[in-house]
Order: sequence, then structure tokens, then C-alpha cells
Amino acid sequence: MAPLLSLITAMLVFSYGPSGSLSCDLSQNHVQVNKESIVLLHQMQRISSFRCRKDRKNFGFPQEMVDGSQVQEAQAISVLHEMLQETSNVFGSEHSSAAWNTTVLHGLLSRLHWQLEDLGTCLVLQMKEAESALGMEAPTLAVKRYFQGIRLYLKEKQYSDCAWEIVRVEIKRAFSLSTNLREMLRNQDGDLRSP
Repeated sequence: MAPLLSLITAMLVFSYGPSGSLSCDLSQNHVQVNKESIVLLHQMQRISSFRCRKDRKNFGFPQEMVDGSQVQEAQAISVLHEMLQETSNVFGSEHSSAAWNTTVLHGLLSRLHWQLEDLGTCLVLQMKEAESALGMEAPTLAVKRYFQGIRLYLKEKQYSDCAWEIVRVEIKRAFSLSTNLREMLRNQDGDLRSP
């Protein structure tokens, strides 16, 4: 269903020209849904992080990718989209559903899906420009490597409760750090529409 929805979104975006009425609009809702996702990640806690301190790991979060002063708009959209997609993949896995309260997990996954759709439209619009597509590769690869490290960690720890707790805290931190990037995009979008 998700690939079909992505295809329909892409077709709609490409059917409108530059003067069409469809545009990238990162509303306040996008920032609010991100905050709700952070709250849900907090609510997912089942065991004490202190109990899992021996399992802590530095996943090498690419901090420079979420610093609004270091990335261009197209890169920011690409980085956020990749973060949401990878987070959805981690928490949407079969191993994840056994680790968390399903109601809270489904709430998180539905918010991630909504944000992916919201950013997907923007990403398609940005990728229409060839130079933007080339400039988005390196930041997106950094995010992919970061999440690959998370998946490998979970596998090495055999998806233990402590491994999931460490990952939950890490992704919550990543979402909190990405708030600056979301605000920057929302502000840029507002500036573009100001008279």
C-alpha cells in the first residue's frame, strides 16, 4: 500500500508544473507531529535506561546533518525524509512489535507515515532539480550509515529489551536534535510565501 501511495503522490507532483497549485508546504502541523512522536517515544519506555547502562553505545549520530546552518533546504528535506523512513523501518520490524506496547507503537508508526507523506511531496519537488539530487546523496548516506549501525547493534544484542531501550533513547535524541532542522524548513517555507 505504501509504495502505491508514494507513486500516486509522485504522479500528482509531476503532473503540476512550476506554476501549478501543488507546492511544498511544511506546516506547523509537521513540527507538532514530530513533537508528538518524541512524546510517544518517551511513553514507549518499558525498562529503566539506568538498568541498561552497560549496553550503551555511541551510534555516531551525524549531528552536522541536523544543524540548520550546515545544510541547504533540499538536503534538509532529504535528511529528514531518510530519518523518518529509517525510523519507520526499525520500529516497523517484526522484532519491534514484540518489544513495545502495540497501541503506542502504532501511534508512532502512523505519525511517521504522515510525516513521510508530508516530506515526500517536498522531496519529489526538490529532486526535479538535477543539482539538488546530487547534493542530497552525501547527507542521506550519512543517515543510512547511522541507522545501519542501529540495526546491526540490535541484531548483535539479539533484540534484547536493553538493546531496544538503548535504541529508543537514541532515536528519541535524534528526533529532538532534528527539531532545529524542521523549524528551519518551516521558517524558510514561510519566508517564501511572505509578500
